[in-house]
Amino acid sequence: MSHYAVTQHEDVYTLYTLSDTSTDSSVIVCPERGAIAISCRLNGEELFYLDRDTFADPEANIRGGNPILFPICGQLVNGRYEWDGVTYPMRNHGVARNRPWEVVSSTAEDEAALTVRLVSGEGTFGEYPWHFELLFTYALKNGELHIRQTYRNLSDTAMPMYAGFHPYFRISSKAIAYDTDATRYLDYNDNEIKPLEGAVELEGLKESIALLDAGRSQIGFPGPDGSGAVTLRYNDAFKYVVLWQVDGKPFICVEPWMALTTELNRREELPMVAAGEELRLELSIAYAKA
Repeated sequence: MSHYAVTQHEDVYTLYTLSDTSTDSSVIVCPERGAIAISCRLNGEELFYLDRDTFADPEANIRGGNPILFPICGQLVNGRYEWDGVTYPMRNHGVARNRPWEVVSSTAEDEAALTVRLVSGEGTFGEYPWHFELLFTYALKNGELHIRQTYRNLSDTAMPMYAGFHPYFRISSKAIAYDTDATRYLDYNDNEIKPLEGAVELEGLKESIALLDAGRSQIGFPGPDGSGAVTLRYNDAFKYVVLWQVDGKPFICVEPWMALTTELNRREELPMVAAGEELRLELSIAYAKA
């Protein structure tokens, strides 16, 4: 009998729980709310923070879980960008996190997995005039969460996109020495580039910071109680990791991004997906107890 399962239940919205009883692990996904994972329990430890009031409010941006960022990460200058002579408004972090996704399939054979889909339509073209299809598979296997992503350009012109994730991790201290080989970071609080040396104290910072020059496509940090280790691994397309917090809230956000904020305005390193092509990426989250 398989120790994997995928179950469905109602809690404000329809939720899907991926479970692995052999490792005391589970992941809860809400397709209706931007296909967000609102819970990630690995090896008996809940890693994600979730503000349930923002989750329950369909008009609110969810504070917690792991929001999906597409086609941009971060903000745009004055919330707008220009393309081929037309100006478009776009909300922070793009069009994917506030829209319902369709459930495509699930399996509980060799892993507990759920595949969800978002397709462009009249609701997206006013912000982002490209035809696209996103397929994400959440897969829980051997106590690790894998998020396999496919970004398809269904347009007849190249499609700009810099996707990312915004996971909120439960934490006991915000002064953390991250396991990364990055040596510099951009501090958006004063827009200065600074050396990354020892622990980074996020408490008191209103804006985020971005690690700039990591060679390894992974980052680690302590678990929720300060022990153990959380490790994020990702493709090298995610060139940056952004760190953010809110004073007085017990979380840090450790966010793999493909480009920095306002890149759709600057276009200095703007990734493009060719017409009719697709980009496949993966992010994994692991937790090891001390």
